[in-house]
Amino acid sequence: MIESIVDTISSLGYIGIALLMALENIVPPIPSELIMPLAGFAVTQGKLNFLFVVIAGTIGSVLGATPWYFLGKSWGLNRTKKIADRHGKWLTLSGKDVAKAKKWFDRRGYAATAIGRLVPGIRTYISIPAGISKMPLLPFMIYSIAGSIVWVSLLTYAGYILGENYEQVSTYLKPVSSVVAILLLALLIYWIIKRRKKTFDN
Repeated sequence: MIESIVDTISSLGYIGIALLMALENIVPPIPSELIMPLAGFAVTQGKLNFLFVVIAGTIGSVLGATPWYFLGKSWGLNRTKKIADRHGKWLTLSGKDVAKAKKWFDRRGYAATAIGRLVPGIRTYISIPAGISKMPLLPFMIYSIAGSIVWVSLLTYAGYILGENYEQVSTYLKPVSSVVAILLLALLIYWIIKRRKKTFDN
């Protein structure tokens, strides 16, 4: 897989990065944790520009997430779960994944679209509950772009720093992702408590 990613980026450059990131959202076994760090490594070699790499990765990520949004919007929760259970094996998607993403989305509102792009296991499918919940397209795009920029920039910079050891990014990201998820949950709880307190005071 690494050789295919290297060949695609080497031959197609920024277009290749956008294409791979789009496919990463549609075919989960293609990991962004390899695509963007490899692109970051290419930046250290002077072959690519950091800003253009982030832009290409973000465009690809959002383009790949958009079809899931429209599927969720047109199918609804129950139908999406049934289809996922019946045909989702090749995409590593199940009805439980859909339900989990929907529950995650409902708890965090529109911001879940952005935050979800930073959480492994959620990021690929967070677009589905956004569509199921009939989230307007413009906010969906804005939040998706915001979350994707952060994720893509993080991975690209990690590859830039690690250089030839860019493959280790996925190993380092596991504990970091857990910490990020915990911090985001803590911030959410704090925001809810503060909002309720403000409501009672009024």
